[in-house]
Amino acid sequence: MTNENVQKILDEIRPSLQADGGDVELVGVKDGTVSVRLTGACGGCPMSTMTLKMGIERALKAKLPEVKEVVNV
Repeated sequence: MTNENVQKILDEIRPSLQADGGDVELVGVKDGTVSVRLTGACGGCPMSTMTLKMGIERALKAKLPEVKEVVNV
């Protein structure tokens, strides 16, 4: 799993986040953990944890089974 592979999937998710005024930035990938930064409206949204786990993490795991978890930093 490389940063490039993860970035491609994040780029597919990005339009739906941007439609709600938010965005996601890839911080890094290490030992199956993907670190991201939720920005814009996502940064302070009370639903950001659900977006992170049920949206971003689920999409990444579906395409990259080696992803163990996604964390917001």
